[in-house]
Amino acid sequence: MTTLITNIKELLQIRNSDITKVSGTEMAILPTIKNAYLVIHNDLISDFGSMENLPNLKADTTIDACGKIILPSWCDSHTHIVYAGNREQEFVDRINGLTYEEIANRGGGILNSAQKLNETSEEELYRQSEERLKEVIQLGTGAVEIKSGYGLTVEGELKMLRVIKKLTNNYPIAIKATFLGAHAFPSQFKDNKKAYIDLIINEMLPKIANENLADFIDVFCENGYFTVAQTELIIAAGIRYGLQPKIHVNQFNSIGGIQVGVQNKALSVDHLEVMTPEDIEELKGTSTMPVALPSCSYFLSIPYTPAREMIKAGLPLALATDFNPGSTPSGNMNFVVATACIKMKMTPEEAINAATINGAYAMGISSTHGSITIGKKANLIITKPIPSYYQIPYAFGSNLIESIILDGKLYQ
Repeated sequence: MTTLITNIKELLQIRNSDITKVSGTEMAILPTIKNAYLVIHNDLISDFGSMENLPNLKADTTIDACGKIILPSWCDSHTHIVYAGNREQEFVDRINGLTYEEIANRGGGILNSAQKLNETSEEELYRQSEERLKEVIQLGTGAVEIKSGYGLTVEGELKMLRVIKKLTNNYPIAIKATFLGAHAFPSQFKDNKKAYIDLIINEMLPKIANENLADFIDVFCENGYFTVAQTELIIAAGIRYGLQPKIHVNQFNSIGGIQVGVQNKALSVDHLEVMTPEDIEELKGTSTMPVALPSCSYFLSIPYTPAREMIKAGLPLALATDFNPGSTPSGNMNFVVATACIKMKMTPEEAINAATINGAYAMGISSTHGSITIGKKANLIITKPIPSYYQIPYAFGSNLIESIILDGKLYQ
């Protein structure tokens, strides 16, 4: 099956296969071809170039993209979209003056979601999560990482990870699964935190590994959640089971989580709303990808990740949604890109790089996703006719996507 797309106004994110991420000043460079063509063979990109060099080939399907821009699908490397119900009452509570921490301390927050999830059947959990996944696909996401962490029991965590696996099997989108049993301490373990950590290490991890349910392990390293020492203990156990670390760090405080992530070769450290000069220095020259979640900052009215300081220091940066019921009930990567430009002062080029090639790196799928590269998956966004790609963050409230291609096929 060969698909030919012609007359592309501009083809974004053209890369050689040896480019797996971009850092520092390189983030401001977005390679493109104007008036371009693109050839898809089965589910892979097989050729592209300028229309003046269009080869003579026979295509099964031809798409005229006159006036339209094509870019690789968004790679959303941090989500919690498998959850039950919602936390809209907490949204109102925050409007009325309660903080995120105050809501959590009175049984809301993550523990609220855990109670709802454990009361929900696996079939119903799948149904609700499937609707969210279909929504983010239509919004241009072609690869997504999904975390557990709302079970906080052996069966609850396994239930979530089985739902993620079922979504992976049923939808033409790259999905990576992350075990986040260390999301919060269940109320029954409030006075015996060691017992819950033992449950994670000695019961959850062996069963997850036995069913091959996760790719990564994550910990919420933050005051009131998991300490640096507890984080290190848990991720070390995950590594023994073949799970690479990804850590929630620096959302409210800088307590040393970044250092633990770097020392344990974490694939990513995520949130980073609070960054010290020492944190930035620690990340220099490492293989760990910093990930910013600007729509979480928007929803909670907390500081934004200091992108300008980090990029100036030569770091890479990825963008993700943090789609979850409590602090970011949205999986719209278009809004994330726009918010990064508007609130974090990232340029459109930097934001698109952060949401595509660097997002793919933060999921461990750089070899197959995140750029227009021969041999990579043909997961693409085709915009409506727009003046330039600057319109994507500029018109932040408009749906500029005309169609989606996943695995080389138009997604309906």
